[in-house]
Amino acid sequence: MASGTETGPRPKRLGRAPVVVAFAAVQLTAFAAAYVSGSPTLYAYFVVGSVAVVAYALDGSAFVVGAATLGSVLLVALGLPLALFVARQQPGLIAEKALDPDVHRVLYLGVYGPLLAASVSLLFGVPLARLLADGFPGQAVVESLVDLPLVVPHSVAGIVILFGFGEGGAFPSVSVLGTMTGMVLAMAFVSAPYAVNAAREAFESIDDRLEYASRIHGASRFQTFRRVTAPLAVRGMVTGGVLAWARAVSEFGAVAVVAYTVEFFYLPAGGSVRAQHAPVFVYNTYLQGGLEESGAVAFLLLAVSAVVFLIVRYLTGDTTTTGGVV
Repeated sequence: MASGTETGPRPKRLGRAPVVVAFAAVQLTAFAAAYVSGSPTLYAYFVVGSVAVVAYALDGSAFVVGAATLGSVLLVALGLPLALFVARQQPGLIAEKALDPDVHRVLYLGVYGPLLAASVSLLFGVPLARLLADGFPGQAVVESLVDLPLVVPHSVAGIVILFGFGEGGAFPSVSVLGTMTGMVLAMAFVSAPYAVNAAREAFESIDDRLEYASRIHGASRFQTFRRVTAPLAVRGMVTGGVLAWARAVSEFGAVAVVAYTVEFFYLPAGGSVRAQHAPVFVYNTYLQGGLEESGAVAFLLLAVSAVVFLIVRYLTGDTTTTGGVV
């Protein structure tokens, strides 16, 4: 029997799309008013209160209203700083940084380096993910090793890379300190777990009977993987690659230790140039130029990362709704 506060699902009195549009418009108006009046704290309270009201209007149950209210607190903590960051930017300073050739090289490296790291993570991570999905003796040890970079402090990860692949480490002929190779290794070290785990989950979700049917019709294990398993798991692989790329874009500590400044091929110039990874450059800009200048560069990096992320998500989205190609 429903309690006095559990009223059960209510009839859908309002369409969802108009509610979403109206809710977004109200939130935007309220944020603008709070920002102009210098009272962003009031907007934080407004978000929590308005979410509770909308949840009650749409569902009416105490559980949904409570969950939505508590969840809105986290959304405020995540979204309000980002909204204030965008609102406080100076368009003139952003335009100035957008025309700076040094910033161009930083943004190029900020996409290019993580892309190499994500490719390395997928190239070697997907085969490992396939084996982990099947299971093997000692799997727990391998899984722990794969997940270990998730809990290693970023600066420690850079030190580990230097001990492992720097002077006196494995492959002494390969230069790591201050090189593009070192940057990619540092990024791959911290981002590979995302690629491996996403691909493994995709493999584990495939019905074993499909692979069995392929095998009994004469296909080898490699042919089964190429024609059945990999196509079914490709979305998980791409998701893992996107997550690995995003993680590499944000890496600061390991890159600052291993490859503070690197030389790389810069396609627009048709030759090699030197630059810093974007988070390192933003940090140095903050130390030398203050919050406003570093914020403008950070805004550009955020915009470029968001555009790349949205393009990839669109191309790998649901083909029935987005026309995705994967």
